[in-house]
Amino acid sequence: MAQNGLASRLYNGEAGLNIVGRRKLWFGVAGVLVLIAILSFSIRGFSLGIEFAGGNSFQVPASVGTLDDAEREVDAALAAENTGAHVVTAQKVGGPGGDSYELRTGQLSAEQANAVKAQIAQDLGISEDQISGNQVSEAWGSQVTERAVLGLVIFIALVMVYLILRFEWRMAVAAVSSLIMNLVLTAGIYSLVGFEVTPSTIIGFLTILGFALYDVVVVFDKVQENTRGITANNNQTYGEAANLAVNQSLMRSLNTSVVALLPVGGLLFIGAGLLGAGTLKDLGLVLFVGMAVAFLTSILVATPLLALLKNYDPRIQAHNKRVLTRRGAIARGEVTGKGAASPAQADVTDEPLDPDAAALAGAAPKVGARPAGKRPTGARGGRPGGGGNRPGGAKRR
Repeated sequence: MAQNGLASRLYNGEAGLNIVGRRKLWFGVAGVLVLIAILSFSIRGFSLGIEFAGGNSFQVPASVGTLDDAEREVDAALAAENTGAHVVTAQKVGGPGGDSYELRTGQLSAEQANAVKAQIAQDLGISEDQISGNQVSEAWGSQVTERAVLGLVIFIALVMVYLILRFEWRMAVAAVSSLIMNLVLTAGIYSLVGFEVTPSTIIGFLTILGFALYDVVVVFDKVQENTRGITANNNQTYGEAANLAVNQSLMRSLNTSVVALLPVGGLLFIGAGLLGAGTLKDLGLVLFVGMAVAFLTSILVATPLLALLKNYDPRIQAHNKRVLTRRGAIARGEVTGKGAASPAQADVTDEPLDPDAAALAGAAPKVGARPAGKRPTGARGGRPGGGGNRPGGAKRR
């Protein structure tokens, strides 16, 4: 039945996904991945496009043959002129005059570029006028990088202010940490696989920050709803309530991610793969990788980190201790459990159970309660002396 589906069980906390309780596992995996990414940055570096590394580009008509044929002829021309450069990327592009092939090479001097252009025209049997060449300085890429970093800093600062005003500073720290980890892991994938970094890639990096922030805010909004006034009852620890919020918002986050990844996947695989649009490839690739990583970090990193930070709050520490103490007493039958946590929630443990405090649970009276004791024989209404006769044997009138 639909009522017993995965989405329904997740929302009711019956699916048994103990995400917050296993935060040490997620933090360990995330730490290893971040370490691999940093090592890749240091050892492999990035495959920079000519906008960042500097270089030359040549455009030849698509009528000369296939893209592989054009790439082979340009490489041969570079070798014939002893430039020491080679074709870095080759792609098919469209234009007003028809389709053409754009081939990007390493840095060439003006004399080398003219000689290579003449050699390409001779090898392909076309005139030099049909070949266009451009030279890009690495200084332009440096300006793009500086502005991107400035934009990133401003974005994170605004996000911190918004989250502090909307939620609290602990949620802001957890959310920003998740965003930074998302950027590091996405950049690590680019470094490991060797994807080319272009200005479109930088734009994509800044775009995925907004998507990652949306994922985190959705989960944190549910966490805030579940933990509002949590210290007024002794049924759930903060981690259990946060874990329930993750379960309840998991299907929504998954559906949002899938719906967002479908058009990006179409942009990447159809626009870039079938149509050969290189700019779409650069933008679509970083969006696809970044959105997938954002979904994982918002679920497995942001909320567990928030629960960890909240456990340092003295109020939450005291509350968690009361909950665990009461739960231990219920397990021994010393206290009648009302509204006890479900088995899925009981697996989420935030603080170790104090045996001494648990031994006293159930014995301590509530504030304002009368002492529990044996009633005197013949007492009525809970008052000694029967409560039916007045002192001195006086009769009631």
